[in-house]
Amino acid sequence: MFNQKTTIMKKSKLVMFMFVMGIALVSCKKEGCTDPTALNYSEEAKKDDGSCAYKLAEDELAGSVSGTKNLDAAVTYKLVGPLIVEDGATLNIPAGTVIKAKEGFNNYILVLQGGKINVNGTALNPVKITADKDNAGQGYWGGLIINGRAPLAGGTIGSTEISSAFSYGGTDPNDNSGTLTYLILANTGARSSADVEHNGLTLNGVGNGTTIENIYIPDGADDGIEFFGGTVDVSNLLVVNSDDDMFDFTQGYSGTLSNAYGIWETGFLSSESDPRGIEADGNLDGNFPTHTGQSNFTINNITFDLRLAQASDTDVSNVTNKMQDVIKIRRGAKATITNALVKGTGTAIDLIDFTDGKGEGDITSVISLTNQLSSAHLGGDIKPVTASGAVIESGNTGCPVNIFSWTNYPF
Repeated sequence: MFNQKTTIMKKSKLVMFMFVMGIALVSCKKEGCTDPTALNYSEEAKKDDGSCAYKLAEDELAGSVSGTKNLDAAVTYKLVGPLIVEDGATLNIPAGTVIKAKEGFNNYILVLQGGKINVNGTALNPVKITADKDNAGQGYWGGLIINGRAPLAGGTIGSTEISSAFSYGGTDPNDNSGTLTYLILANTGARSSADVEHNGLTLNGVGNGTTIENIYIPDGADDGIEFFGGTVDVSNLLVVNSDDDMFDFTQGYSGTLSNAYGIWETGFLSSESDPRGIEADGNLDGNFPTHTGQSNFTINNITFDLRLAQASDTDVSNVTNKMQDVIKIRRGAKATITNALVKGTGTAIDLIDFTDGKGEGDITSVISLTNQLSSAHLGGDIKPVTASGAVIESGNTGCPVNIFSWTNYPF
């Protein structure tokens, strides 16, 4: 049992362990085999004793991965339940592999501490994990979650909101959870409730022995990517139409994000009350201000492209469906952000904001942002004005777009 000082994921922790139990094998009495809560029961799976159970087909993914599991790029896979890579196991996904997820919160990929996932996409043949139907929109399936053994703020251990049995964090900043390269994660962010929802890519205490580069996350609910502590570096990241924050950092994250590009497309409307380009907390939910090792991270080359959502977007007196802050640094977090650019015809309420009811961000942070928004914004450029290390200045070019040519995104 975790004590009061133990840190946990940022939202409700009421998700029952039963969510992870309905995975590779479902058994029932013969007359109950067509129960819609069972995993895709088929008559062929009937047992000799007259009971029945669902057996995964060769193209279906769910359950526990132990040892080494190698996927085949010639197969289009179906994610039909939680796929959990156990401690000591490795999941290898070759270039060109496509995985189509069933709808629902309970369809996700989770790599436990000590497990590894190797997504070996290439620019010509990326790996794609997406919905099992066209035009699925946001929040269709869970997303990808990786739990590592790198440090968290306060030297604590955290647990995922899926189950407290799945811990993350530790003492190894060089922990290695595998490799993600040339990966598309589409239609992620399914929720169990208003307070319990997945991100596109969730990095829990992931160490810098892990390689993460060339990632594209379109049409995801909640955050595009969220770092819960850890030291992992990420490069070449494109996030399009994230419902909440594009890039979220919390719980003592201390790595580097290089070449990040966030877009709200024309016509996109967030359903969240406080969506942001960057949201950074030093500690989890601002509840642990005395923890050592608050978030202290670096971002090099980042662009926020906010396109006009609707005619009322030009009305700065109405904050609905507008980006709350381009950059929000709060609750003890410290950031070094170079070559940041915000542009477009959309509206952001604040450009850089360190203020928060649970504690300001570290106002010695060093941030350079160029504002090319054609619309006005409501707040001051920088709040509070005493944050002398943060500046709005001309000349920044942000993240280059040519590095995302492999996505075929029409910039």
